[in-house]
Amino acid sequence: MFTGIVEEVGTIRHIESRAGYQRTTIAAKQVLNGVKIGDSIAIEGACHTVVHFDADTFVIESIAETLQRTTLGDCRVGSRVNLERSLKLGDRLDGHLVAAHVDGVGRVKGRTESPDQIIFEFEVPSELAPYIAEKGSVTVNGISLTVVSVTDRTFSIAAIPHTLKVTTLSEKYPGARVNIEVDMIARYLERLVQSGDGKNKLTEDRIRAMMSVDE
Repeated sequence: MFTGIVEEVGTIRHIESRAGYQRTTIAAKQVLNGVKIGDSIAIEGACHTVVHFDADTFVIESIAETLQRTTLGDCRVGSRVNLERSLKLGDRLDGHLVAAHVDGVGRVKGRTESPDQIIFEFEVPSELAPYIAEKGSVTVNGISLTVVSVTDRTFSIAAIPHTLKVTTLSEKYPGARVNIEVDMIARYLERLVQSGDGKNKLTEDRIRAMMSVDE
């Protein structure tokens, strides 16, 4: 489990394509503190397992499906990537609960700059749009962000200078592909609505009843 609060930006040092998967070496500093083989690190919002490390790099392996369903297949030597170690029990949750299981790839549709922020508009696959709500949470390339507005196929966020400084978001321009993870609560809510029957089925009336307070 992750929070969407990027710890540092790493740099891809080496990429090796093997039969059925890709082995990637990433230079980093902070996420290497106390790292062990088998630890989980989110790279651009996609959870990976550390299979090797040394003083200033760590190695992850991505299967073909991961490369196809995320932007990691687009990365090249020299690419900068957002990094976050998995959440420890008892840590502060400054972002929101993030599984680092990318739901799909979106694109930057618009970018509007001002002195104190950049407004990004993202276009997402139609199947993901219903899970993104105004004022709700969404993860873009591993960054926990608050949704400002939504349409049928797009949503916008406002990135403050701090976020732009400590992540790769400032490097994204119209046309850039980005990893999207929707709020997992929306996923579970959909499952509750779709499953169950009779008195166990989650309906609007049942939700209202659960929220009501006896006087």
